[in-house]
Order: sequence, then structure tokens, then C-alpha cells
Amino acid sequence: MKMVMAIINADDAQTVVSNLTKSGFSVTKLATTGGFLKTGNTTVLVGVEDDKLDDVLAIINKHSHSRKQLVPATSEFGIGMIHTVPVEVSVGGATIFVMDVERFEKI
Repeated sequence: MKMVMAIINADDAQTVVSNLTKSGFSVTKLATTGGFLKTGNTTVLVGVEDDKLDDVLAIINKHSHSRKQLVPATSEFGIGMIHTVPVEVSVGGATIFVMDVERFEKI
């Protein structure tokens, strides 16, 4: 058995969770915040048998998309002087961790 932990952009999360559920997977959804952009994400936890792991990963991959976004970045030019310069970064997609589950119990 595996535990899939996927950190998904908030824009894609509902579609991913909906499609995982439609395919028969039990999903736990957690609201999280990214450290770099400090924007909303959703962390999805899915316990899955080894032979269904590729199905879960394919659903996440199909419904998570990267996109470009301008975000403000600050530069200091002197004491007390800060200028905001927009920087283009990639956001979205998913960061996925797959972990072995040593023991599983449903009580």
C-alpha cells in the first residue's frame, strides 16, 4: 500500500479531487499555504493499493496544470528605499510524494 501526498494549486484542486472520487479513490483534502508565494494550495492525501498507484498519479497529472504568473519581488536600492519589480514565475501543477505504508487500519 502507498500513501500519495500531492500539493496542488488551489485552482486545480477541486477538479483533481472530483476526478479521484469519481474513480473510486478515498481522498482527504487539506487547505495549505505555500511558503514561496504564500498562496493557497490544497494538499491531497490518498491511500492506495500498489497496483492502483499509476491510476492516481495519472488523474493528478491530467488535471493539474502549470501556468505563468507575475508576482511582485522587492529589491533594495538603499536604506529605506524599496522598489517592487514584477517577476514571472511558474505556478500550479502538483508536487507529489509517494510513501510506503507499513500498516493501515480503518476503525
